[in-house]
Amino acid sequence: MERMNASLRRIPVWLIYMLGALPPLVWLWMGATGQLGVDPAKSLEHKLGELALQAMILGLAVTPMKRLLGLNLMKFRRAIGVLAFYYVSCHLLVWLVLDVQIPAQIWADILKRPYITIGMAGFVLLLPLAVTSNNWSVRRLGRTWRLLHRLVYAAVLLGAVHFLMLVKGFQIEPLIYLGLVLILFAVRLPVARRRLAF
Repeated sequence: MERMNASLRRIPVWLIYMLGALPPLVWLWMGATGQLGVDPAKSLEHKLGELALQAMILGLAVTPMKRLLGLNLMKFRRAIGVLAFYYVSCHLLVWLVLDVQIPAQIWADILKRPYITIGMAGFVLLLPLAVTSNNWSVRRLGRTWRLLHRLVYAAVLLGAVHFLMLVKGFQIEPLIYLGLVLILFAVRLPVARRRLAF
């Protein structure tokens, strides 16, 4: 594991941002050229939403992986979080611009469809996290910054529930994501209790 961690330390963070920015652009090009099936907007929307959820789960797993496995991805945790917000924003934009298209329908969908309500709530929780994901905010907010960024737990849970409610019929994939989120919560719970004890 030390060898792997040494290799990871040599990877510049800017490379993670650059590579992470590519999937939405590639999929957009594929959709424009007819490579995403009969409903490219829906396919693109699904791919971006799933990638966002995967990135949020990975960000949540960074600390447990270091503590339990010795794999140190702490250097990339902020980049993973920022990319997760980028994917969520792209997912939302595709829904707004390519799927709904009618401005008057947007608010009606948010109010009438619970899975959209939950998805939007998750996005709203991510907004302050994205805005404060910089060194200036960490210094300025101090301990409040840590408290604020605990909103990520609620956001990732809402994202997993959003995906579960979105799919039609019984599908194992969204259950796996929700299960991973709950496992990561359970793994982090003893650490949170010890912190509160002090």
